Amino acid sequence: MSTLAVAAPGVGALEGVRVLDLTGVVMGPYATQWLGDLGADVVKIEPPEGDVMRLSGPMKSARMGHFFLTTNRNKRSVVIDLKQPAGRDLLLELAKTADVLVYNIRPRAMQRLGLGYEVLSAVNPRLIVVGGIGFGQRGPYADRPAYDDLIQGMSALPALGVAAGGGEPRYAPMVLADRIGGLQMALGVTAALVHRARTGRGQRVDVPMFEGIASIVLGEHLAGGLFEPPQGPAGYARSLSPGRRPYRTRDGYLCTLIYNDRQWRSFLGAIGQPERMDGDSRFSSQGARLTNIDAVYAFLAQVLATRTTAEWLDLFEAVDLPAAPLYSLDQLVDDPHLRQVGLLRQSQHPSEGPITEIGNPIECSDSPPSVRRHAPRLGEHTREVLREHGFDEAHIGELIDAGVVRCA
Repeated sequence: MSTLAVAAPGVGALEGVRVLDLTGVVMGPYATQWLGDLGADVVKIEPPEGDVMRLSGPMKSARMGHFFLTTNRNKRSVVIDLKQPAGRDLLLELAKTADVLVYNIRPRAMQRLGLGYEVLSAVNPRLIVVGGIGFGQRGPYADRPAYDDLIQGMSALPALGVAAGGGEPRYAPMVLADRIGGLQMALGVTAALVHRARTGRGQRVDVPMFEGIASIVLGEHLAGGLFEPPQGPAGYARSLSPGRRPYRTRDGYLCTLIYNDRQWRSFLGAIGQPERMDGDSRFSSQGARLTNIDAVYAFLAQVLATRTTAEWLDLFEAVDLPAAPLYSLDQLVDDPHLRQVGLLRQSQHPSEGPITEIGNPIECSDSPPSVRRHAPRLGEHTREVLREHGFDEAHIGELIDAGVVRCA
């Protein structure tokens, strides 16, 4: 039985794990960036035109768009034309010594390339093949294309916004489904690595976006529909209340969640209305407040409008109640806490010059995540990786001349 190698203190937990990354856009690259942050050697296999997110501006240099830079650090870029038979054969050669192969095109497209799981497993039975796909392969949507906007819509996120008083349906203003799916992919990889350490066997891991986001939405909003017979409608009342939003103050906004009985007693006492806790049945318990959540939020909105944001922040801190200011994006970037803990720091990119590096948020005492490589130029590491796999310069030159591979 094989075991996981023990990493030295200060070395990433996935040190020594080799990942072939065939992904593009956001979901897959975000997943493999996490693996790279945790120590894995991630080789990004790109088509001759490169990952499409290289073109997502703003940018300083061609094919080095901001979105690419923030989802592809800790990777080496190798360009291989997988549509050529020689390119497919080269990929299979690299797969022989890899631990993980990650892709996020439809499984049928992988089959057409001659890179289905059966083929990959035959050249390396220990290989873990992870697909970031739109839909589970046992259902009627198996071969549908999927993008973040589609998955948000099918998972009812825009509809929930309408139900909460948001007017016309809108997607979340970020690629939310892709990023959550990427985290689920990274979790699937790490679980499969533990399984292989116990059994010595690789496996196929499918991570469908639709099911992944639906599981999160329904975990909160199935509500009364969880039971047979239903114990009320679907939808978690507190999350769907139109009053659940930043509160207007005299000069801005305040974010707060006064939740349990102790917090409500503290708040009502601080504003000089301690009798409301026992004298108003709508506030007497957590269950009562949830049943009357719209009225509770309306009361809060009325009270918080009477003082400035700074006055409320001082009062909430004095009585140990949770509160925070409402940030703009610029204020978020300037937050002193994020700077001090190192999530945001200045770094020097070899081709793009000074950039703001967004660190990994996890802290591990013995195996910390790290940034070892900046996001690569297209084909920057083609020669390096091929040399590591035993290709001499003459052979590499032949592959370049034939258009099978490309170098920066």
